[in-house]
Amino acid sequence: TYMIAPSLFVAMAATKENRWTILKWFFPIGTCFAMMLFGSNQAYAYCNVTFLQFMKEGNVIVVFLISCALGLQSLTRLKVLVIVWVVVGASLAVSGDMAFSSIGFMYQAASQMAECLRMVMGEIVLTGRRLDPLTYTFFLAPVCLVVLIFANACQWNPHILPDFVQWWPLLTLNALIAFVLNLLVAAVIKECSALGFVLAGLTKDITIVVCSCIAFGEQITPQQAMAFGLTLTGVGFWSFMKASPNAPVVLKAERLLCMPQEETNSEEAVEKKV
Repeated sequence: TYMIAPSLFVAMAATKENRWTILKWFFPIGTCFAMMLFGSNQAYAYCNVTFLQFMKEGNVIVVFLISCALGLQSLTRLKVLVIVWVVVGASLAVSGDMAFSSIGFMYQAASQMAECLRMVMGEIVLTGRRLDPLTYTFFLAPVCLVVLIFANACQWNPHILPDFVQWWPLLTLNALIAFVLNLLVAAVIKECSALGFVLAGLTKDITIVVCSCIAFGEQITPQQAMAFGLTLTGVGFWSFMKASPNAPVVLKAERLLCMPQEETNSEEAVEKKV
C-alpha cells in the first residue's frame, strides 16, 4: 500500500528521524498482538463463542487499571464504581456458562492480558508519536508476522499447507477484513483512547453473541442474559458520564459518593491532557 499511495501514510515522513525509537515500541506491541491472536484462536478449541465474548468484558477493568497506572486515565470513585459495575456483570456472565473449560479459560485470559497491554501501548504511540492508523499498521504488521512465524514453526502441523490450499479464498478474504479492522481499531484508539475502544466494543460483543446463537444454536442462560444487561447498562452510564460530566445524574452520583473537589479537578486535568 505504501508503494502505491505513500501520501496516505500521513505520519511516515515524520518518523524518519526517530524510526528506531518508534520501532522499540512496536516490538512489544507486535509481540502482544501475536500472543493475543494465538491465545484467542486456541481458546476457541475449548470454549464456545458466547463464553469467550462474555470473558472479554473483563478487558474494561484491566485497561482502566493500566491506563491509570500510566497516567492516561484518572482514578476517581465514580469511575471505580462504574468499572466494578461492569466487571460484576461480566463475572456473572462467565460463571453462568455451563460448558466451562479451565484450559480454554487460561488461553483466553492470557490472550486478553496481551490485548490490553497492546491497546494501552498503542494509545501511547498513536497519541504521543502522533501516528496515523496506516503508518501504525505499517510498523505493527511485520513485527506480528515474525512472532507468528516463529510460533507456528514451534507448533508446525503437516496439515497446515493442504488446509491453506483448500481454504485460501476464505483466508484471503479474512486477511483483508483483518487489515481493515486493524485500521479501524487504531483510528478508534487514537480518537477515543484504549478504554473508550474497549467500552465501544461491547456493542460488537452483543452482535457476536446473538449471531453465534442463531448460526450455531448456542444457548444463553437466564443468568448470562441478566448479566449482559447489567454490563451494558454500566457501559451506557460510563458513556453518558464521559459525554455529559456536568449532567445532574452524574453530579448527584458524585455527591452520593462524597467525591472531593480534588478528584473532579484531577479528572478534568487528565482529560484535557489526553
